[in-house]
Amino acid sequence: MSKDKLVIFDTTLRDGEQSPGASMTKDEKIRIALMLEKMGVDVIEAGFAMASPGDFDAVKSVAETVKDSRICSLSRANRKDIERAGEALKYANASRIHTFIATSPIHMQYKLRMTPEQVVERAVDAVTFAQNFTDDVEFSCEDASRTEFDFMCHIVEKVIAAGARTINLPDTVGYGEPYQFGKVIGKLINNVPNADKAVFSIHCHNDLGLAVANSLSAVQNGARQVECTINGLGERAGNASLEEIVMAVHTRSDVFDVTTNINTQHIVPASRLVSSITGFPVQPNKAIVGANAFAHEAGIHQDGVLKHRETYEIMRAQDVGWGENRLVLGKHSGRAAFVSRLETIGHKCTSDEELDTLFARFKLLADKKHEIFDDDLQALLTIDSQERDTEGYQLAHFQAALASGSDPKVALDISLNGEIYKAEETGDGLVDAAFKAIESIVKSQAELVLYSVNSLTEGTDSFGEVTVRLKRDGRIVNGQGSDTDIIVASVKSYLHAVNLLNQSQRAHPQEGI
Repeated sequence: MSKDKLVIFDTTLRDGEQSPGASMTKDEKIRIALMLEKMGVDVIEAGFAMASPGDFDAVKSVAETVKDSRICSLSRANRKDIERAGEALKYANASRIHTFIATSPIHMQYKLRMTPEQVVERAVDAVTFAQNFTDDVEFSCEDASRTEFDFMCHIVEKVIAAGARTINLPDTVGYGEPYQFGKVIGKLINNVPNADKAVFSIHCHNDLGLAVANSLSAVQNGARQVECTINGLGERAGNASLEEIVMAVHTRSDVFDVTTNINTQHIVPASRLVSSITGFPVQPNKAIVGANAFAHEAGIHQDGVLKHRETYEIMRAQDVGWGENRLVLGKHSGRAAFVSRLETIGHKCTSDEELDTLFARFKLLADKKHEIFDDDLQALLTIDSQERDTEGYQLAHFQAALASGSDPKVALDISLNGEIYKAEETGDGLVDAAFKAIESIVKSQAELVLYSVNSLTEGTDSFGEVTVRLKRDGRIVNGQGSDTDIIVASVKSYLHAVNLLNQSQRAHPQEGI
């Protein structure tokens, strides 16, 4: 007996970007989208086209680049949003408009200030109008987990009749409980007369740590699309994690009567790519993709695994992409090998100029590091993307002095529009001195709220990745910097954050699901 298809809808580029400081450039979104396409994701929500010109451009570029996955743009239930989404998706090989409106009493009364009848009218009009731009319309009842059941049945029946082919029921605030949430989904499907004409979907947030459990419960009760993100990235506590959903279905095929199109061997590379671009490190004990996910330290566990792997491992590390970070390049490697390895990790150079720049940086890195790993190449791509897409201050020269009995001292030169600015400062440590020196030049007046160091590969010559989170006037940004010298990486990350703060602030779709 064949199993049902479970549609994997990835919203890393939209909801994932709503994590404070996780904004991505257009090129970074394209890199992630290509990795998702390679993984076999069915639907990629590329952004919220109406949110800003930058979001529109990113959705448009992803739509023009990706061929095998369906590209989706979010829109509120109004015609201006839908027109903008349709324009951004015009050249997609396969497109979807995802329109939504809040349906819970608290949202309708206090946020929308609309009656239930007005909400239904707006929803039906949005679904009807969206079909002028695509043959695939998804409708979401925002805050479905706190929506009155009879009203939810009513609005779902109306939008299906209007042409919606996917009905998404989000647990927008992470309020759901697995048993209850799953039962409601099943009951809804059984009570809506035209439910057979749509795919039912869920989009669960992780405020109580139940996003994956709620999603899987819904699947057991008839949902056939799951909206999720790489690494569980997303607003507040995040979303259901794609890797956990997929591997639960894959590993427990005796429980879940569904199958997916996902090539699971790309899960770990995708996780690393998203982590390096957003600057959100993956916690070591994170399921599937954490560094300790397949580590065994207890003697009893080690003995059992050595005798028979299945004693303590329910899935193979290789099946999700562990072990792919092989040593393949060094300073004697040529351009052909370099290009081949870039394509393996999901990046294809779009011009000879880009290849020349990346290859030159690779050679400089190879002079510092004898062994070049895939994560080093990911870091090179991230640096290149940041420098091309972020205008502003750049590090021109750096010098540090550290000696017993004297305060650490940093001297640096920073360039801006061809001008060089110099500064020297001492501090409690070299990082403190470096940040003081930068601030004496840029005068950002920002608050440092996070400083995080992550080693990308093993060894003392590891490519270190630093994340700096700055806050100013309520706006939060993450800056990233990578280098074999952790102090230099720190300087780069701080400058990147300052440049992001100084850019015009993009409208943030906080009305999202």
